[in-house]
Amino acid sequence: MKRPFEVDREEYPFADRWLPYRDGHIHYIDEGQGPAVLLLHGNPTWSYLYRNVIKELRQEFRLVAPDYPGFGMSKAPKDYRFTPQEQSEAVKDLIRRLDLRNFILVVQDWGGPIGLNYAVRHRNNLLGLVVMNTWAWPADHWPMKGFSLAMGGWPIGRLLQTRYNFFAKVIVPHGIYHSEKVTDSLRKAYTDPFPTPESRIPTWVFPRQIRHARAWLADIESNMPHLSDLPAQILWGTKDSAGFPLEQMAKWQKYLPMNETEILEDASHYVQEDRPDRVTASIRKIGNRTQGGL
Repeated sequence: MKRPFEVDREEYPFADRWLPYRDGHIHYIDEGQGPAVLLLHGNPTWSYLYRNVIKELRQEFRLVAPDYPGFGMSKAPKDYRFTPQEQSEAVKDLIRRLDLRNFILVVQDWGGPIGLNYAVRHRNNLLGLVVMNTWAWPADHWPMKGFSLAMGGWPIGRLLQTRYNFFAKVIVPHGIYHSEKVTDSLRKAYTDPFPTPESRIPTWVFPRQIRHARAWLADIESNMPHLSDLPAQILWGTKDSAGFPLEQMAKWQKYLPMNETEILEDASHYVQEDRPDRVTASIRKIGNRTQGGL
């Protein structure tokens, strides 16, 4: 299958894999051998977000990084609504069809709820968890609710996303603390998946769902005690202005008592872009902490 857009081959030197999904398909990366690691992205990113992590670890781990339907190089099925519930079902299907077992789950942004919806129901299939600037419960504090209203509720939010590709063009660059990393190549990689107003609808749905998926998020939170014995690494970028203060990190620490936490003063929302070295270190730490399970 042909790529729908081109990416710098030096930055993203991976073999494309395609999994039929209903009448669409899921694009994913599957690199290396060893303990499996599932890398889940958020909005409006895709597997490109994890490129530096994959390049560093593919001699030690099997790294699987999908693009959700409607994101990256994946094609959404007909009548797909791009809700986190649907994206989580797509991830669950990918896990089953790739026969991922006893794996390390790595999540950030919407990857948190999407991945944790699986994790709380399949604890025995997880080796460990790496969490970065995310949540998995109803958003009850104003920064996130206000963000949801502005970007996914009011008409101006839909206009910004669908007409101007605002999330990919503006929010992503501003969510990277190390501005020298925001190259033309990086900008292109995050804007190219959304060439038309229709293709940008998924980037509007996600912020809208911060409010509209409350019941689903509450159900995930109610099952979080199932993960109380799961080894976890928490990485938190303190320069995040997207509604993820240290109070959110503390909530993860409460639900994941087997955590080791690292606070990153030089990282913003997209930790994988700012500090991929700390992401790789966290995955290695989970591997080291769970050697009996490898």
